[in-house]
Amino acid sequence: MSITQHTPQRALRSAAPGQATPRCANTAEHQARLAWRLTPRDRWIIRMLHEHRVLTSTQITALAFPSYRSGTQRLRELYLWSVIDRFQPFASVGTAPMHYVLGTAGAAVLAAEEGLEVKDLGYRHNRAFGVAHNLRLAHLVGVNEWFTALIAATRHVTARHDNRADGSEPGRDTAVGAWWSEARCARHFGDLTKPDAYGRFHRDGRHVEFFLEFDQGTEALAKLAGKLAGYAALAAATGITTPLLIWLPTARREASARRQLHRIWQGLDQPDTVPVATAAAGLLDPHAAHPSPADPVWLPLHISPGATPAGAGARLPLHHLAEAWPNVHPPESAAHPSDNRGGADGADGNPPDHGRDTGTRAEQPHRLAPPHPMPPVGSRHAARPRR
Repeated sequence: MSITQHTPQRALRSAAPGQATPRCANTAEHQARLAWRLTPRDRWIIRMLHEHRVLTSTQITALAFPSYRSGTQRLRELYLWSVIDRFQPFASVGTAPMHYVLGTAGAAVLAAEEGLEVKDLGYRHNRAFGVAHNLRLAHLVGVNEWFTALIAATRHVTARHDNRADGSEPGRDTAVGAWWSEARCARHFGDLTKPDAYGRFHRDGRHVEFFLEFDQGTEALAKLAGKLAGYAALAAATGITTPLLIWLPTARREASARRQLHRIWQGLDQPDTVPVATAAAGLLDPHAAHPSPADPVWLPLHISPGATPAGAGARLPLHHLAEAWPNVHPPESAAHPSDNRGGADGADGNPPDHGRDTGTRAEQPHRLAPPHPMPPVGSRHAARPRR
């Protein structure tokens, strides 16, 4: 799957049967062997799967490995060790990539690192595999693909800078500072609105934090536009203005959505508290080396597509969106997400404390901090372009 392509849910029907492969049992002896087998990158993958439920082989390799081959080799080892599990949905056209979820041994490792029992994580093996038959699997994979493309492009920009002797290339401080899953967003904001994700992006001294609504073209546009009221209520309750990014599959659907969104947006009591920008996957250059949401495809809702000749000049790259909303300023604590990029366990990846959390760590010990979306520093050498 690629961010420039749209995969409908009907194309992912059920898990295809596969041949059984001998795997390690999750015993105490096996856990002891894993203590020296698992690398910081492996442990980061465990946390990412716990947070985001399912990641495909192409997504994991793009996030953390130098090539698809090296990534799949390591994923196979983790699978044989029962650290991760996998399934392959049936695809009506072509072959779907392998989809990975957290395995029993991986859950045990994560619980031990946190000083918890596996049950305290809310992990159950059958529940982890349940995503294979979830009717929203394509949507979940699509959201994860969106962030994967953003992070992969970010890592390649950083790698190009690291290879320059003078260190003068723009984008040297590019980083994705946070990536919250839909489930985490629901726990924090679900009484008012349910974003598909929360993120934070930093490049060339510019910072933007945002909520993401990922549209696959299956939802009525009136329902999509109606979500603005929830974001307005959240802004009023917290006193924080957070931009909303709406990603659509085609430019045609984006044009239709913008008309309905603009009408609802103007009717809000305080429209300025809900900055909105739209973009479409169809606007990405499919021939680019690493097309991603960071590209100049974003159009703030208050700017008309005809504001410049052909409307193309109004499109902004992701990190320039803050300039379209001069009254939106990211908190100082979010100033440099690349400074605390994940180590062996990953940085917590939390946005600043905005009063959004619904409970403290003491009240909810099983709610782990989100893993930092950037891979561990030790794996940065793996950011070479895929061949």
